[in-house]
Amino acid sequence: MLVCSHCGKVYPETFRLTCDCGGTLLVERDYVDFFGSLRPHIDMRRYLNFLPVDEDYLPPATPAITPVSALRIGQVSGFFKLEYLQPTGSFKDRGTYVTVAKLREEGITEVVLDSSGNAALSFALYGLASGIRVHGFVSYDTSPGKLSLLQRLGAVMHFVDGDRMAVHERAVEFAERSGLTYVSHWLNPYFIEGTKTVAFETYEQLGVPDYVLSPVGSGTLFLGLWKGFNELKDMGEIDRLPRLVAVQASGYESLCERSSMKNDTAEGITIPEPPRLHEMKRALKETNGLCVSVDELETIGALNWLKRHGFLVEPTSAVVLAALWKLMESGEIEGGSRVLLPLTGSGLKTVEGI
Repeated sequence: MLVCSHCGKVYPETFRLTCDCGGTLLVERDYVDFFGSLRPHIDMRRYLNFLPVDEDYLPPATPAITPVSALRIGQVSGFFKLEYLQPTGSFKDRGTYVTVAKLREEGITEVVLDSSGNAALSFALYGLASGIRVHGFVSYDTSPGKLSLLQRLGAVMHFVDGDRMAVHERAVEFAERSGLTYVSHWLNPYFIEGTKTVAFETYEQLGVPDYVLSPVGSGTLFLGLWKGFNELKDMGEIDRLPRLVAVQASGYESLCERSSMKNDTAEGITIPEPPRLHEMKRALKETNGLCVSVDELETIGALNWLKRHGFLVEPTSAVVLAALWKLMESGEIEGGSRVLLPLTGSGLKTVEGI
């Protein structure tokens, strides 16, 4: 069932973005026996028994179970989860996979979304393979590499002269005017069902880390991690949650105090007014979590470190390392801690900046 995070109203599991009250929705189900429910697959289908989709409607391409690369960072054990190795080079494929299955189930063949590039790319590829036409709204400032890929994948591109919030508003207006289905990953409850599998994989690979750092703009990965670890706890599989750290771009903070200097380098999280802010605050409270703001110089420094250590990622991915350094310096993260750092997007789509 779908449950409103504001008023608690319950809806059936159809494709729906918001409650009648305007509140955001989450899928709620009771699961048991984690290991006994796993499928014998070596990709995301391993977790099908925990996803609200019909197997008959799954897209042809399946997101991978991504590897973890362990590195010692000072006195901290860092575990980089390589989400940039997904089919379209970002973690967004997880949410798209579940969303497209739901769209196919309901016979929806044309959709609208807004994106900084990665979500549009993901929907374009999975839509192309599933017979779904994708209208992608992006800013003129979107990385040229991402735009080139979008055009090659057959997405119908709509360019907006404005920031990320303006792109969002234009996409909503177009969807309402044209009568097409808006599939915003900001609001879509099925997208979070996909991203929660990062928590399941992490548990199988590492157990429960002490800290999980996540880039946070709209919060789709952050909330997926929170939901996935919570479901493991509800199943009795784990007895504690990791501390979640929301990492935000300076000048665009929604959870941290808003800075005056903008970090436009981390373009994937330049979202100052996310619709799921209520749930993100709840996730921080439940996990005794933290919010860290990262500026442009800190992001570039972390990006350069990652490249020197063999990780070819886009700038948004680097904010988690920059945040870890700040938390280690302040003593908030102590020596001996085990820290998960998802690397969310590939640098191969931003080669003009490397």
